[in-house]
Amino acid sequence: MQIILLSGGSGQRLWPLSNDVRSKQFLRVFADGECMLQRVVKQIRRTNPHAPITIATARRQVPLLKKFLGNEFALSTEPCRRNTFPSIALAAAYLHDIKNISRDEPIVVCPVDPYVDDKFFELFPALAAALNDAPLVLLGIAPTYPSEKYGYIIPRTSDAVSRVAAFKEKPNLADAQKFIDAGALWNGGVFAFRLSYALDKAEKILGTSAYVELKKNYAALPNISIDYAVVEHEENISVVRYAGEWRDIGTWNTLTEVIAENFTGQVQADDTCANLHVINNSDVPIICMGLRDAVVAAGPDGILVSDKHASSYIKPFVERLDKRIRFAEKSWGSFKIIDADDTSLTVKVTLNRGSRMKYHSHEHRAEVWNFIAGTGRVVIDGAEKIVHAGDTVTIPVGTK
Repeated sequence: MQIILLSGGSGQRLWPLSNDVRSKQFLRVFADGECMLQRVVKQIRRTNPHAPITIATARRQVPLLKKFLGNEFALSTEPCRRNTFPSIALAAAYLHDIKNISRDEPIVVCPVDPYVDDKFFELFPALAAALNDAPLVLLGIAPTYPSEKYGYIIPRTSDAVSRVAAFKEKPNLADAQKFIDAGALWNGGVFAFRLSYALDKAEKILGTSAYVELKKNYAALPNISIDYAVVEHEENISVVRYAGEWRDIGTWNTLTEVIAENFTGQVQADDTCANLHVINNSDVPIICMGLRDAVVAAGPDGILVSDKHASSYIKPFVERLDKRIRFAEKSWGSFKIIDADDTSLTVKVTLNRGSRMKYHSHEHRAEVWNFIAGTGRVVIDGAEKIVHAGDTVTIPVGTK
C-alpha cells in the first residue's frame, strides 16, 4: 500500500494567517506547536509505519514542506495549482514512471489536514482490502447536519464495509437533508484504488497517463476535482465507515474549536466578551470589547474581524485583495514585507543559522542590504565578503 497526501490549498479561508504559499496545513495552531501537516504525518507513521508516503504539492510550497518535514518524503510537485484530479493523476504517474511502483499496488489518497483520531488512519488497510470487491473505495463519516460543502455517499447496507448505491458531490441543502434521511454518509476525502485505476482514468479524461506529458501540459489540464471527474461517474464503489472524531478545520469557525487558547499574541479583552478567539501574529496589540461569537485574526497580510459563522464565507472577499505575499516561511528562514510603495520595497529577511539563500539576480531593481544581527557570508558576482551586524551592502541591477 502506498499513501498519497494531498497538500494543496489556496489558503483563502484562513486569511490573513494563510496565503498561497503558507496554506492552512502549515499553521502552528495546536498546543504542542505542531502544524496540521506534522500532526497528520505523525499519525500515519504510528498507524501505517510500513506504508511509503508521497506528498502531492504545489511547487511554491516545497520549501515550506521541507522546512517542516525535511527530505524524508517523496514529492509529486505540481508546476501550477490545479484541483484534486490532475494532482492525483500526476502523483499516480510519478509513482509508476519515476518510482516504478506496480500498477496493481493499492493507493490510498488522503488530504493533509483532517482533524481525526488514529482510528481514521487505522482504516487505511481496510480500504486497500476492500479493493478486492470494488475498483474505488471511499471513507464515510456520519453527518451531523446538512451541508453543501461535502460529498454524500449512500451505502446499500449499514455494515462497516458496504457497496455504494449512489454518490452526489456538494448537493444543495434540501437535497443534502434528503440524503441524510436516506442514511447517507459524508465523503471523508479519502480515496482508495489500485494504481492502474488512476492511470486509466488519467488516460481517458486527461489524454495521457505519462508523467512527463502530464507535467509538461499541467497548466492546460482541466481544473476539476476527483469527485466530479471520477466518483460521480463510477458505478462500482464501496465505502468503509469511520465512527471516530472528525472535524473539517478549514474555516475559522471550525478551527477555533480545536485551538487550545482563546487568545494568542498581544491581546486584551474585557469581561463582556464571550466565545471570542483572537489570534494576533502582528507586532501591534489588539484590544477587544463587547465581542461575542467572534474571531479576530491579524497578521502581515491583513486583519479579519468576523462573526464565527460568517467567517466561513470569507473566500470571495479575499479574492479581491492584492495577491502580494507579505510574509512567507522558507526552508532557509522567512521574509516579511515591512513597507511597499511604487518606488521602494522594504523587506525583513531572517536567515537561519547554517542556511543559505539561492544565488540570484534582479534585472529591474537594485538592492541595499542592512545587516542587523549575526555574521554571514555574501557572494556578489563571485566575490566573497564576510558581513556583520551594522554592515551595508549595495547590489546593483543585474548583479548576482
